[in-house]
Amino acid sequence: MSPADTGEGAGNTAYGKKPFKRSRSHFADRITADGRDGWPVEAGRYRLVVSRACPWASRALVVRRLLGLESALSLGVTDPIQDDRSWRFTLDPGGRDPVLGIRFLHEAYDKRETGYPGGVSVPAIVDVPSGELVTNDFQQITLDLSTEWKDHHRPGAPDLYPEALRDEIDEVAEGVYRDLNNGVYRAGFATGQEEYEKAYGDVFRRLDLLSERLRDQRYLVGDTLTEADIRLFTTLVRFDPVYHGHFKCNRNKLAGDPVLWAYVRDLYQTPGFGDTVDFDHIKRHYYGVHLGINPTGIVPAGPDLSGWHEPHHREQLGGRPFGDGTPPGPVPAAEEIPAAHRA
Repeated sequence: MSPADTGEGAGNTAYGKKPFKRSRSHFADRITADGRDGWPVEAGRYRLVVSRACPWASRALVVRRLLGLESALSLGVTDPIQDDRSWRFTLDPGGRDPVLGIRFLHEAYDKRETGYPGGVSVPAIVDVPSGELVTNDFQQITLDLSTEWKDHHRPGAPDLYPEALRDEIDEVAEGVYRDLNNGVYRAGFATGQEEYEKAYGDVFRRLDLLSERLRDQRYLVGDTLTEADIRLFTTLVRFDPVYHGHFKCNRNKLAGDPVLWAYVRDLYQTPGFGDTVDFDHIKRHYYGVHLGINPTGIVPAGPDLSGWHEPHHREQLGGRPFGDGTPPGPVPAAEEIPAAHRA
């Protein structure tokens, strides 16, 4: 996410007169098994840089964990508060990423293209030997982790993008992206009433359609977890803490929809989902950075997060979360979310 392409900027940079429009990823090279773009899959060569606040980066966190790619693709986590110089590695000793040796993510962008005029977004994958950005294509990164990195998946890794279901997954994900993933931003950064009400309507129309779809089936496509569920989860988990109030998507909270509230709790309680969520980072970023919307920078104390662990009873619908595979193992100690930041 960046000031230029997502509204996730510092100060008022995200708040202008034009309708909100998300830019396409500028660096769309792919890391593939055959290395056709010049970036072959190699364990240990690349570093995934994320903000735990960002829903687009959180997709990559969930997929990496479910597939067991922790040892093959290292992880850098930025401070949830970026400044005009981009995402900062202030969470690391000395304020530098311990692998890349940089203080700001823009340094990897500059290595790739000097004077790049666009925003510095996450997720980003960086080539460790050269220090260059490889890709910031958040739509493709997770698909490639599922399909191109198979030789490095853990034993028992689920198939998150099964070939027989790809058309349906893509169709469902496109509607979710257009109306919900991106729709909440269109509502939040709207500069006119009509623009806002159109986005607001799209958000809740899609939520209603999803609620109906999930009423009698546990997952969005098929009877196992897929890429479609991951893309929906990262928006739903932020809905009540952020989008309901901060982005004025306030017809009702997610907790007011029995189907979607049970569905997202089911996912949150599934290894690989909730154990990647940092509610503290999420709230501090949105409320502390979007000063055009929240000029005081005050971060709300709520909502109460205890309900995330209540029984969801979605297992009664059947389904096999990991298909023929198994759940991921424990979170690596260095990547554990602090207890105070979890539900």
